[in-house]
Amino acid sequence: MKVLHVITGLGIGGAEQQLRLMLRHLPLRSAVVTLTNPGAVADGIEADGTPVFHLGMTGNRDVGALPRLTRLIRQGGYDLVHTHLYRACVYGRPAARLAGVRSVIATEHSLGDAQIEGRPLSTGTRALYLATERLGTSTVAVSPSVARRLTRWGVAPSRIRVVPNGIETNRFAFDPRARASARAALGLPPDAFVVGGVGRLAPGKRFDRLVRAVAAVPEARLLLVGEGDQRQHLLRIAEECGATDRVLLTGACEDPPAGPEGRSGPAGPEGRSGPAAAEGRAHSADAAASAGPSRGPGGHGGQGARPGLPALLAAMDVFVSTSPDETFGLAVVEALAAGLPALYVACPAIDDLPAEAAPGARRIGESVPELISALLALRGSGRGRLAPPEAVRRYDIAQSARKLMSLYHQAVHGPLPVK
Repeated sequence: MKVLHVITGLGIGGAEQQLRLMLRHLPLRSAVVTLTNPGAVADGIEADGTPVFHLGMTGNRDVGALPRLTRLIRQGGYDLVHTHLYRACVYGRPAARLAGVRSVIATEHSLGDAQIEGRPLSTGTRALYLATERLGTSTVAVSPSVARRLTRWGVAPSRIRVVPNGIETNRFAFDPRARASARAALGLPPDAFVVGGVGRLAPGKRFDRLVRAVAAVPEARLLLVGEGDQRQHLLRIAEECGATDRVLLTGACEDPPAGPEGRSGPAGPEGRSGPAAAEGRAHSADAAASAGPSRGPGGHGGQGARPGLPALLAAMDVFVSTSPDETFGLAVVEALAAGLPALYVACPAIDDLPAEAAPGARRIGESVPELISALLALRGSGRGRLAPPEAVRRYDIAQSARKLMSLYHQAVHGPLPVK
């Protein structure tokens, strides 16, 4: 089976990095088209052995992207097209149909209660989404919560399948040596109480509240992993609170890192054989369609001695997610896999499970005083690292890949025979 994935962009982000992880576990011949921004995750996907094409889309209304994408799909001879994120779904599903591909699956990564991919929900957004949704075979929701939102939006329940996001669980197992080396590299004292967070530095993540809360906990440190346009704003808040020297913003962290150290093992018999199988990112869809992939200019994006995400989580003592509107909450699951207690405002990945599946996770309100109280309680508890809970095993990426493979088979070949 030959599959083309179409995604809006490949900068560092949750949906983008989830696509990369899934590709590492799908035993298929795959390729990726990014409509815009072939960033760090594109480099990682190529390093893993999957070619990435850049469509060169200039904006939401660049309708010329539709024939370019249609031509690329037609000439690639794909059995199935899988789209990711709003713009890629709106353009990718009709392009696949125009190219003659009848099996078209879309994953909904970013539909919240009040926003989709950070933009407010509107009548026009919904109408365009539903019009193109009917051109697909099925729509994948990354959690039961997202499935319910899709139904409320007007997607027929019979067309929705739940395939949860996942993580490579073993990579996040706590390592005390990684904790010590990461703290040393970051200048964090070995005995400091370190509060952590991971995500885009965007208004919707509400990290400003986390900065204020940590500033109010004596001698606590904040380790915030991510990048975005709120960076300077958060630093100003830290300065206003007198906590400049206790707030550390590390920048974005590609996970897993690009290159051989990020590999999790070989793909299946039809899959990639390693980085040498990648042929690079084409500079345009026209070049890709006419001549196939061509090697791009280097760019495996190695991070050198900089601590990776598992090491950064190891350096933390408690994890906090302050975002009030999430579609899954992957960062919380990663934190639990690292043995951290986790405080969260919204996390469908945990709320959709029985309470005993994640005893180290606790839902809190959005207010700064409540967060301060929760942090003080955890600081005084003296608890060590926790064992990874059942929730982590449920969200192993290998299980999600098997579910997606079953859905692919049904879309291309029909339902599997009942034994």
